[in-house]
Amino acid sequence: MHRLAGALGVAALLLGAGPGQATTAPVTLSIACGALGVELQLCADAVGRWEKQTGVAVKIVTTPNSSTDRLALYLQMLGAHTDALDVLQIDVVWAGMLASHLTDLAPYMGDAPAGHFPALIANDTVDGRLVAMPWWTDVGVLYYRKDLLARHGFQPPRTWAEMTTIAAAVQQGERRRGRRKLWGFVFQGRAYEGLTCNALEWIASFGGGTILDDTGKVTVDNPASRQALTLAASWVGGIAPRGVLNYDEEAARGVFQTGNAVFMRNWPYAWALAQGADSPVRGKVGVIPLPAGSPGGTSAGVLGGWHLAVSRYSRHPAEAAALVRFLTSAAEQKRRAVRASYNPTVPALYQDPQVLEANPFFADLLTPLESATARPSRRAGPHYNRLSSDLWRATHDILAGAPVAARITALATDLRRLRYRAQW
Repeated sequence: MHRLAGALGVAALLLGAGPGQATTAPVTLSIACGALGVELQLCADAVGRWEKQTGVAVKIVTTPNSSTDRLALYLQMLGAHTDALDVLQIDVVWAGMLASHLTDLAPYMGDAPAGHFPALIANDTVDGRLVAMPWWTDVGVLYYRKDLLARHGFQPPRTWAEMTTIAAAVQQGERRRGRRKLWGFVFQGRAYEGLTCNALEWIASFGGGTILDDTGKVTVDNPASRQALTLAASWVGGIAPRGVLNYDEEAARGVFQTGNAVFMRNWPYAWALAQGADSPVRGKVGVIPLPAGSPGGTSAGVLGGWHLAVSRYSRHPAEAAALVRFLTSAAEQKRRAVRASYNPTVPALYQDPQVLEANPFFADLLTPLESATARPSRRAGPHYNRLSSDLWRATHDILAGAPVAARITALATDLRRLRYRAQW
């Protein structure tokens, strides 16, 4: 909440400028960049190179790491039609929600969209308008300590049940060796969008669907969902600390990277940081697709990632679009992949020798990325944020000890009411 309050304070200052005010000053753009891991530094470096090439000044506005808080900030600023933000970094699921406030980029992008994953371009095309360009993509993955699994005679898990068994055994064995702070598994358990991603991965991997079916019908109340969330609830206080209920991506990474967890669910960005020169787990980490719910089942890593959009209220849409094209280019995406393990949205880069040398596990991610589990944002449209908040609140309640079956049934009832009102 402190970060959200700070961000909204920044918004209050920025909202003083309105669109259409005359200016004779040289063009200055503003871009909202995240600060998760090394995001902010990567953004600043790229923007600096573009400034030198074009002579256009760019001001970087930092936003909250929490996607829930960031969306609240954007909605406030866009709702006021302010021109204080030209380029916005948006979650893959926000294109439909924010489309009415975003510029059609198609006239500015030329043939650039053809080089990206077609599904991501389709995601960013709303009512025939290209409202964003993919910057990097993501899929949930499982990090594990290669050295600890080898010491205790385990192979990487294929199912969530295997992961649970291995995590408990290694945790117990290492604590007997004096490592009292070691936990078996950490993940994003805080009540926010990150928990929606985790919950969908658990439910979908058990065959419980993705909350809504293709027609928009609510499907979450089923035996597979109950089985998945029952297992997840058993982790808290067992193989996961109770504090996991407040973990976001960086909190989970902090525990894992300091050597205090056997397994971690996170996004690919954490790989480069875990392999950093000052990382206690450097050279000890493996990455695999998330486990399946049952033997012979499939992984259900949720599709994530961030895209760049231009505000409709920008006074310099052409310059802003040029910045977006530069930042989302194959060259920039390669630089980010090599330096910091950000997954490109350009399929050709998954065969690039330098990218694979820096990120050997990328070779195993192309298929999971192409078949990643999508959040039901396109079906829910502008009501996705409400659907997601209902899901992560219910999941958080279950992780904290609420009865699984009753809470899922209540969630389904809430979502059916939302569907009736929203008419999706």
